[in-house]
Amino acid sequence: MIHQMKTSSADAPSIEPSAIPTLTFEDLDLHPSILDAIRDAGYTTPTPIQRDAIPLARNGRDIMGLAQTGTGKTAAFTLPIIDRLIGGPRRTRALILTPTRELCVQVEESFKKYARHADIAVVAVYGGVPVDPQEKMLRSGVDVVVATPGRLIDHLDRQNVVFDDLEVLVLDEADRMLDMGFAPQINKIVDQIPVYRQTLLFSATMPPEVEALARKYLRKPIVVQVGVRSAAASTVTHAVYPVPREKKNALLVELLTGKKHESVLIFSRTKHGADRIVRDLEQAGVSATAMHADKSQSQRTRALQDFKDGTTSVLVATDIAQRGLDISGITHVINYDVPQQAEDYVHRIGRTGRAAKEGDAYTFMSPDEIGMVRTIERMIGQPIPRISVPGFDFGTVAAD
Repeated sequence: MIHQMKTSSADAPSIEPSAIPTLTFEDLDLHPSILDAIRDAGYTTPTPIQRDAIPLARNGRDIMGLAQTGTGKTAAFTLPIIDRLIGGPRRTRALILTPTRELCVQVEESFKKYARHADIAVVAVYGGVPVDPQEKMLRSGVDVVVATPGRLIDHLDRQNVVFDDLEVLVLDEADRMLDMGFAPQINKIVDQIPVYRQTLLFSATMPPEVEALARKYLRKPIVVQVGVRSAAASTVTHAVYPVPREKKNALLVELLTGKKHESVLIFSRTKHGADRIVRDLEQAGVSATAMHADKSQSQRTRALQDFKDGTTSVLVATDIAQRGLDISGITHVINYDVPQQAEDYVHRIGRTGRAAKEGDAYTFMSPDEIGMVRTIERMIGQPIPRISVPGFDFGTVAAD
């Protein structure tokens, strides 16, 4: 669905079906070198967000993209940016702001994948790693900077990068950046880039704060919306396991050792809890690793890579992993703790069922979490089936 954003802040985008016929990437008039890279990656047909956003971005329009996770929105902005930069001077002409280090690296990888046949230089700028290599890259000259707000401000303060020639700004996962308190940093960064630029904002949801951000920085934006906002992916099967809190670890071991699970992402509310889950799983013979903010960047990168390549079958993470991570093939997402915010449930389970593949989402519900589960059910507009496991169930609780 495509429409122009209303001028009144009270007007939110309506949901309308898209009537655009099926297209191939060749129909989008992208540079031949990009089409070669897309074919190398094994893609032929753009996803709805790519189909709708790429032509508008190539025409220089400001875009507000609203889409569920796993819909291909990263390529929706990387492809038109590469198309714009090909053949141009080696200057920093595009900036992408992301909320997390992991997403920053993945966006950088997307640029490199689709610009593999073009002379485009990109650098990822994020914290937790030494500044000097990033400084060297920035000073040598790059076309694209992908950055987390805090580390980018460090480089701006050191005068390692200037944005006098910037043409495109992307605010990726805008709702998550605002949730993490990055609004002051975003404002400081935008104050140092040209006013006349193209701005692309992508978000899974559009709360009032995101709408206000869009009205502040986008000029007559076109809204591209795919799917129902705050809806769970239709390819995901949901289940709730009622279980006393003290038996959650035992239930998890029971489920993961009872039958083969190829790729499982588990969400823990706390860092200590994530480490404890990993210890219990490893004692039961299940390969697992943890990823959370107390881990160094190299440890987080290694954990993610081991999970991606199948060295470990289970990744246990705090909410650092609930948004932005593009990991293909996750078969199960397990909410060891029910998320505190209903919106986070959608983001968490969006790690599976991606790109129209099927996935399963399990949620462990202790008695004190019943209310949060019912809030989630009201938000997604459907009851979640309860599954009783003998010896663990505290009594099945019907959905509202």
